[in-house]
Amino acid sequence: MQVELRPFKREDFSRLIGWIDSAELLMRWAGPIFTFPLTEGQLGKYLEGSLSNPPLRKIFKAVVYPQGEVLGHVELNNIDLSNRSATLSRVLVGPPAWRGKGVGTLMVKKILKVGFEELGLHRIDLLVFDYNNPAISCYKKAGFTMEGLLRDARRFEEGYLSPYIMSMLEEEWYSHFSR
Repeated sequence: MQVELRPFKREDFSRLIGWIDSAELLMRWAGPIFTFPLTEGQLGKYLEGSLSNPPLRKIFKAVVYPQGEVLGHVELNNIDLSNRSATLSRVLVGPPAWRGKGVGTLMVKKILKVGFEELGLHRIDLLVFDYNNPAISCYKKAGFTMEGLLRDARRFEEGYLSPYIMSMLEEEWYSHFSR
């Protein structure tokens, strides 16, 4: 199986909205930047950040081959070319039947290649909620290192969530994954 990343566009909005079927999934996927239910208006504002020059973010849909199906969404956010850093954000394998089959790891490796080899970044980090074991496993398989826990850093409903921060540096990418 192979994954190709293609730019996320307005015509992709309805598919992504269809994948986000609960407030909990929306928070796990996107953090606090959207409200449930996800709408085309929210996604339109989100997409604007990828259209600036230089872009704040690079947003992709993931197409899996040989099937040719769009199965995921992934983004490099907070792109800071002066500090050569960005944040991996909003990683989602959309159809539940495809989760746990390695698609997420392939998507993450593809976007790391964009960040390190195309954008020339030095560091890519991410936040992942401490209870999201499948995502943590995916990021470890992709080569990320755990840095620490941000205790009660995100409010959700009547409680708080604690994300881990994980990162990868360019020398780690080039020594283990560059091909």
